[in-house]
This record gives sequence, structure tokens and C-alpha cells, in this order.
Amino acid sequence: MSNVDADVLLRAYAYGVFPMAESRDDPELYWIDPERRGILPLDGFHLPRRLKRTVRSAPFEVRIDTSFRGVMLACAESAPDREGTWINDRILDLYGELFARGNAHSVECWQSGRLVGGLYGVSLGAAFFGESMFSRETDASKVALVYLIARLIAGGYKLLDTQFVTEHLKQFGTIEIPRDIYRARLHLATLEEADFYRLPLDAGPEEVLQVLSHTS
Repeated sequence: MSNVDADVLLRAYAYGVFPMAESRDDPELYWIDPERRGILPLDGFHLPRRLKRTVRSAPFEVRIDTSFRGVMLACAESAPDREGTWINDRILDLYGELFARGNAHSVECWQSGRLVGGLYGVSLGAAFFGESMFSRETDASKVALVYLIARLIAGGYKLLDTQFVTEHLKQFGTIEIPRDIYRARLHLATLEEADFYRLPLDAGPEEVLQVLSHTS
């Protein structure tokens, strides 16, 4: 896959496949096309009560697209529950290109000037593909996810692809669907337009929770 560039990557996403590496040090990329796909229905997002209280208490400053590569590098680090990573240097560079073109975004949680959690993903039409998240402080990645969901709903997105279903994501309403159904939904979503920035960049907890009020 030495000829993969940002254009090829976007076409792959539109078809329903995405790249991963075997490890941080492996320079090769491999296309992944799961038989069953994880999605988080935006109209079925579940916001746990405790997390809602955490969001309202605003323990973090949430920023959008201010440290995209920083988020990716943090996601590529080893963690107690994650010995390895599929994010290698080629992934970092390719998604950096997508970010420069406006097709990738990060949601970041900052505390005392330090990046303590966040996530990043790819935007194509009205589809958003969540790639990875990290947390250095309790609930930081969860708060970032809440802010992402509100931003996607406000922006008119129709599909949030989580790639796989994990126990962590199940608590928010993530489900698994067959590949053919996923591709049909993906096709319809990529034909529509959405605006990642329709929700103000400085939207605070109450504005975010108001957007989510009819889904949780």
C-alpha cells in the first residue's frame, strides 16, 4: 500500500474500508473491512447520569482541532489497557493530510494547559468515522465523546462509524450491523452534507447537553 495518499484514503472510507498497521513500528498498512460494523446511532446516544454530571461540572477545557497531531500521538502511546497500537508513522502523516484538507478533526480535553484526553476521526459528507481516543485523566475521553456527539448532531451528520463494538462503547448505545447494511447507510450519508463547525467552537456544557437532551 505504498501508493496510498489522502485521495485514496477518502475513496476507501467512502467504500467502507479503513487502514491499520500491525504495530507502531510496522511501516506497512492493511485494509480492514469487517463483516460486522460498529456504529453509534446519533438518535440513540445514551448519556449516563454520572457522566452527565461530570460534563456539567466542566472539569476540562474542551477544544476543537487545536492539537490534531498531539491527539494522534497520544492515541499511539501504550497504555495500561493497551500494550500496542495500530497507529504508525504513515497513519500519522496520512491523517495529518486529511486534517489539513478539513476531512479530519480532533476533540480535545485540556486541564491546566495539558492535553489530558481526546479523540480524532474522519469526516466525509454526513458520515464521521471515529478512529481512536485516549485519556490521561478520569473521564477525559468520555467527555470528548459527549462533545463530539453533540457536534455531529448539531452539524447534521447521519452516521457515526465506530469501526468495532467494545464494552466501553456499548454503554453509549453503540450497536453492530452487517456489512451490507452498513455500506447502504454509508452511501446515503456520504451523499449529504454536514457542518462540523455548526456548533460554536466555544460551546459550553449547557449548550452541549441541550443538543443531547432528546437523545439520552
